[in-house]
Amino acid sequence: TVGNRNISSGINAEYGGVVLGADTRATGGSIVCDLNCEKIHYIADNVFCCGAGTAADTEFTTRMVSSKMELLKLRTGREGRVISALRMLKQYLFRYQGYVSAALVLGGVDVTGPALYTVYPHGSTDKLPYVTMGSGSLAAMSVFEDGYKLGLDEEAAKKLVRDAIRA
Repeated sequence: TVGNRNISSGINAEYGGVVLGADTRATGGSIVCDLNCEKIHYIADNVFCCGAGTAADTEFTTRMVSSKMELLKLRTGREGRVISALRMLKQYLFRYQGYVSAALVLGGVDVTGPALYTVYPHGSTDKLPYVTMGSGSLAAMSVFEDGYKLGLDEEAAKKLVRDAIRA
């Protein structure tokens, strides 16, 4: 059991991919409102996003960016880049100055390789080899700091993300 925490985590693994993971509990204060909340959101075929914060805000924000990424793909005839989704997310969130409560872990693979970012509700971003967001992020980060090393293969990265979410 995860307790009353919301956790979204990601790790940029050396095998050439990104592993994203999230718990499934939605809470309202100390009350668990939903045990099956989907927190991993589709942005594009090569980009996904994990959300922490208000479920409605993360769902609306990621759907809007997913729609914009599809329009970009139709206009250019190419798969969108992860950085394009990041720019759309950060500009939207910055416009609302934190009133849209969507804290996101964005990850994907494009022509430049794997990419992993955090996007904060105010629109600021970080690019790191491993990230966590949500109220349980400190416990998850301690697992990442202890277990992450360069050269992780896919299975080791998946196990590390699972362990971080369970922490």
